[in-house]
Amino acid sequence: MNLPCANHFKCLKLFVGLLTALCLAISLSTAPASAQPKEGQVSPWGISSSAEWANEYPKFNPLLEQVGVQWIRYFPSWTSIQREGPNAFDWENADARMASAAQHGIQPQGMLVFFPRWASADGKNPRANPVKDIKYWNRYVTAAAKRYLGKIEYWECWNEFNGSFSVSKNKPKDYAGLVKGAYKSLKAVDPNLKLGISCANFDLSFFRKVIEEGAGGHFDFVCIHPYENLGQVMKGGGEPGFLSLAASTRRMLKDNGQDPNMPIWITEIGYKTLNVPNAERDRLQADAMVKCFTLSIASGIAVVEWFEARGPKYGKKKNEDYGLIRHDWTLRPAWNAFKQMTSTLGEFPEFTGWLNLGEEGGGYGFVFDNGQGENVLVAWAPTRDGLPVTFPGKVTVTAINGQGQALAAGEEYRLPWSPVYVTGLPSETLKQAKANRAKNFPWGGDFTEMTTVSHLLGSSLEQGLILNTADRVTIINDLTETYADTVNEKGQVPPQLNFRAHPSFLNASNTDKYEITVLAKRKPGTKKAPKLRILFYESKDGYKRTGKPWEVPAGDQWHEHSWMVDNANFVGQWGYNFCFAFPGKQPLLLKEVRLRKLN
Repeated sequence: MNLPCANHFKCLKLFVGLLTALCLAISLSTAPASAQPKEGQVSPWGISSSAEWANEYPKFNPLLEQVGVQWIRYFPSWTSIQREGPNAFDWENADARMASAAQHGIQPQGMLVFFPRWASADGKNPRANPVKDIKYWNRYVTAAAKRYLGKIEYWECWNEFNGSFSVSKNKPKDYAGLVKGAYKSLKAVDPNLKLGISCANFDLSFFRKVIEEGAGGHFDFVCIHPYENLGQVMKGGGEPGFLSLAASTRRMLKDNGQDPNMPIWITEIGYKTLNVPNAERDRLQADAMVKCFTLSIASGIAVVEWFEARGPKYGKKKNEDYGLIRHDWTLRPAWNAFKQMTSTLGEFPEFTGWLNLGEEGGGYGFVFDNGQGENVLVAWAPTRDGLPVTFPGKVTVTAINGQGQALAAGEEYRLPWSPVYVTGLPSETLKQAKANRAKNFPWGGDFTEMTTVSHLLGSSLEQGLILNTADRVTIINDLTETYADTVNEKGQVPPQLNFRAHPSFLNASNTDKYEITVLAKRKPGTKKAPKLRILFYESKDGYKRTGKPWEVPAGDQWHEHSWMVDNANFVGQWGYNFCFAFPGKQPLLLKEVRLRKLN
């Protein structure tokens, strides 16, 4: 057997090297260019970790990297960094978190939260405000900013100061003091560092008060936690309200002399599922996540940090949590859906425009440029019944679990309530989406020119006023009229009924004066007079109660009653604008609710 000489090996090695280089050159010339952010653009894909499980980062950060997470909201509290006093710092845990995030290509978002006991107002409670001396706060912020300069650019001031995470006799004033101190301290380290103000849910009234207390001009972005608004999306029909969050925030900023174009971040939002695998609940969580990111990016929200990576058990029976990863470290469908979402829409998706899908409209459609030369439609039906749609050219439809199918031009497809991705969009479809880009979102109607919106209970006629809690009443149709019985299928009177007006109605004028009218009557056989009251309505000072409840008169006829509110701030803080309650839990019948502007 003849063996090749050494020169033959050298020639063969040279040939293989040239061939490899040629193949690499060809692959580079044909591969799509990696997405690059435009000026000021950041990736929207984030995760917010609870304090309970943040130290599990060595296990969950590699999993988050796999699904394309770009941001993580976790940072030790001041309480743990300066336990012993103003001159002793312990950065070990923070350093380790920063190193892990960098190792996995994730950008940390900083948190400035809680006091060491020696700096709190009462010397005991880390949440007790005001801080004992603002110089302690300023020194800590300065030290944190210097240590993580080049690693953390965006800092959030506190967590949900308007909620249970602070104890204060005057929350707006105390929070404004912390905001001003943190802002000046950050900017002294580096003018490019950013400070965000934060609230629980969607409390624009709290932001307004904080600005009035002197925080104006001392923050760079706004952080909201609209869990309740996502809950309304998942109940059905809450999409228009969610899409209005950014516009309402920008209007609040403008009305209070702040930059209306500053970034808006959702630094917490999530949807619970069971701790053990449950196909239906797990699917709903995955659906909620994709809808949340889609609606947020389309409406101009810069970053969404989904709560959370792996979560502690919540709920009365401690059998639920929000995590993409289960308590036992198995991966939920939402984890896979996150991976499918980021790979399909790209690292820096840019909103191209919207489509009102279906022959008669109603289907939600949002088109994004994924930065890789492709436009992707994210779509879903308005109800669980689905919606027939067609496309003028062949497309590919892919579910959020990655299962796909090809559709021929004109082939009818039943769009599901669960989101899907549509790729290979025909040119006329893409053109229509781009033309819609500058127009108002169409879903739910246009009530810009209306002075009154209404809801006929018992029918599907929602004229600009939505009942968010329709599942709490029993619909009656006696052939002559339809109405609602406040006794539900379980024989119980609901604690409250929540209503929300369409954003186009609320945004059309700057009035804060409204008349809320109800048409009601007693239920036959009721011995005790039922009462009805507006339990809460959104005011400029938060949710407020009205005066005495209305006692529904006796008789078989329908009776009308109105309440006047003159300091309304209808933005959907908890997902609704006002709600009715039934003192004494006496049942009654409701036919219509109206909301009228009083200019």
